[in-house]
Amino acid sequence: MSMFCYQCQETAGGKGCTVRGVCGKNEETAKLQDILIYTLKGISEIVIKGKIDISKLGDTNYQVFSSLFMTITNANFDNWSIEKQIRKMLSVRDELKKSVILDNLHDAATFEVDSREFMLEKAASIGILSSTNEDVRSLREMITYGVKGMAAYAEHAKNIGKENFDINAFIYEAMAAMLDDSLSVDNLVALTLKTGEYGVKVMALLDEANTSRFGNPEITEVNIGVRKNPAILISGHDLTDLEQLLEQTKGTGVDVYTHSEMLPAHYYPTFKKYDNFAGNYGNAWWKQVGEFESFHGPILFTTNCIVPPKSEEVRKRIFTTGSTGFPGCKHIEADVNGKKDFSEVIELAKTLPSPEEIETGSIVGGFAHNQVLALADKVVEAVKSGAVKKFFVMAGCDGRMKSREYYTNFAEKLPKDTVILTAGCAKYRYNKLKLGDINGIPRVLDAGQCNDSYSLAVIALKLKEVFGLDDINKLPIAFNISWYEQKAVIVLLALLYLGVKNIHLGPTLPGFLSPNVAKVLVEKFGIAGIGTVDDDIRLFMAQ
Repeated sequence: MSMFCYQCQETAGGKGCTVRGVCGKNEETAKLQDILIYTLKGISEIVIKGKIDISKLGDTNYQVFSSLFMTITNANFDNWSIEKQIRKMLSVRDELKKSVILDNLHDAATFEVDSREFMLEKAASIGILSSTNEDVRSLREMITYGVKGMAAYAEHAKNIGKENFDINAFIYEAMAAMLDDSLSVDNLVALTLKTGEYGVKVMALLDEANTSRFGNPEITEVNIGVRKNPAILISGHDLTDLEQLLEQTKGTGVDVYTHSEMLPAHYYPTFKKYDNFAGNYGNAWWKQVGEFESFHGPILFTTNCIVPPKSEEVRKRIFTTGSTGFPGCKHIEADVNGKKDFSEVIELAKTLPSPEEIETGSIVGGFAHNQVLALADKVVEAVKSGAVKKFFVMAGCDGRMKSREYYTNFAEKLPKDTVILTAGCAKYRYNKLKLGDINGIPRVLDAGQCNDSYSLAVIALKLKEVFGLDDINKLPIAFNISWYEQKAVIVLLALLYLGVKNIHLGPTLPGFLSPNVAKVLVEKFGIAGIGTVDDDIRLFMAQ
């Protein structure tokens, strides 16, 4: 095989991509990403064994976050930028080694690179399959993918000025542990749960960062039609990039629309002051191939969820920033103060037609924990009166597989006395359905982005307190979540750490789960796959 990757839900045959990634990355990209991860493991070993003060590492912490983020599915396809980051991190590694005296370091902390050809050759011996025990390999990869998701959320928080050195220290601890062959399967299971613990912490940190900077999300009606002005489409997850873009487009006659996971930005009070913040265009990330054609204006990717464009005309309109990259697309770097100049994007927008309308109307969201808890009395009364029989957490990711139609059908067939709690792009499977409300409570409550799954946990824990229960699993809440990439992995591990059991995960279970690891998840946590819509609804309603 020329490569091996099985970190996303759509991995070939549910087992692994071995020639080219389903995501579109080629063999060289996959191998360079493997080398980058290997380099980060070496850095982490030096930090942990050298007992280096995390709080004094400065920009190194941020570069580690960004490097991990670059390897998330659909984030960066640009081999040149990945190689550049590898060389930067090797320089960081070698500087760290000068500050401590250590013996018996792993190869990841000592190997040297003289060319890209060497990197590609080296990748063959240090990739995923270099762990020969399939259970050890499975747990190592699950931890690594969780840490990737954690780093993405930590980077977003850092962009807003919030940082937690305990979280940073755990990232180094976990990555260094991936080099430790003395760790048993039991040790790695414990580390997996600890990853979930820090997943909760990093989502809480990002929630604090977002709400302190942009205000608490509030119930908002978002336009899904278009106006007649030239426009920019912003995709991804980074709200600081959106804020800078809105500031720079103010008064220019250029509108800004959100795409996919950027939709929840409309729920924050800070962004409502911008008259040119026009609405949301399109649907989940995987539909961008067609939607970018009809948008006509420039597209700015702030984080992952890039689908390789089929059209050269579209590619010329795509800009990347942060950890993202795509060959031939202009990349916008931040200056030393984190400021980005989007003037080239704005000027291009002025020369292009306004977006073509693909739908009309509006969708309602903004049901993060602060807003829902403000309605707590109404929610509790609806449960006590029997008006609401059950809540269904249907958070997570969307994807291309036809089997994901299950989630639309599931939402449509749910009894009318149930409410869906959602976050992430999974919502696009049902957030435009006319599902109605229960005594004024909408039957789809959208908390926001994938990281806002934290809000759903906060809501559940508060309801547990209100109802005087000793176990979160005694609540009338069922979890039927979908996953796609590594940020969904950290959300899942966080839920497991919080004690949530009997989660149904689909549309398929992760390819990186060995039979024995899958058995542990089933026996200890009740993890299950999905079945038919009718059978699953009967099962959930009977619980």
